[in-house]
Amino acid sequence: MTRPTFRQLLATEKPLLLPGAHDALSARMIEQAGYKAFLIGGFPLVGARYALPDVGLAGLEEIRSGIADIFAACDLPCLIDADDGYGDVKNVTNTVRAYERLGASAFFIEDQVAPKRCGHMAGKDVVPSAVMEAKIAAAAAARDDKEMFLIARTDARAVHGLDEALRRGERYLKAGADGVFVEAPQTIEELEIVGRSLDAVQMANMLEGGQTPILKPDVLYEMGYDIVIFGISMALRAAKTIEASLIDLKQGRLTGDALTPDAFHRVVRLDDWARLENDFPAMLTKETAS
Repeated sequence: MTRPTFRQLLATEKPLLLPGAHDALSARMIEQAGYKAFLIGGFPLVGARYALPDVGLAGLEEIRSGIADIFAACDLPCLIDADDGYGDVKNVTNTVRAYERLGASAFFIEDQVAPKRCGHMAGKDVVPSAVMEAKIAAAAAARDDKEMFLIARTDARAVHGLDEALRRGERYLKAGADGVFVEAPQTIEELEIVGRSLDAVQMANMLEGGQTPILKPDVLYEMGYDIVIFGISMALRAAKTIEASLIDLKQGRLTGDALTPDAFHRVVRLDDWARLENDFPAMLTKETAS
């Protein structure tokens, strides 16, 4: 079955909801829950795979390896967080080609100064807009599949204010981006201003403990946001469950507040593998039996 493109999903899903997968199991469960697509963000992936914070410690190869594992377990279209492209226009071109070979449907790059950090952390800075525009142009040109959807993220709100973030959004669209992601608006009013100010596909990030107010997807869509991401929610909840479970186990408590083994086997598709054993039984002869 052919995966729908991001452009096709944006025409039918209003808004397009993207939960964030941090590993292959979470991606599989997103698919089984009926979502149309998902996100792989740096924060949850490097946290779950390497137990590292999202402060630029993992490069393209470390993150690409994690993405490859996730793609092997899930057939949904995926939006990839490509950080700052991992360098200059050469690195951006290499990153786009690498993710396209993996099967990504969309990606976004940001205008932070390296080493980058999570968009809601303090201490960020941004490159000159002309540097980011060159990266966007290079990323757009690097695509073999022109259906690959390119979103430009700006972190300028935290550094230079909302007006500069909007100015950059306009410039990044002219440079070749298909959509804009203004990271970390700080009030509902700012969300409304961003939503109505840029005539393009826009993305909102609903992040627990972040600087942006948490609103329901339909409210965000009415404001002008076509994509709503929940990039770190599953990783944070999974970590909380692990923490609580370890406390219970230390005291010998098995609460039953968990998937049953049978339910887990359905997620990992045990029946499919069992059928293979039945379809291709060992052909025993007297010689092999002995």
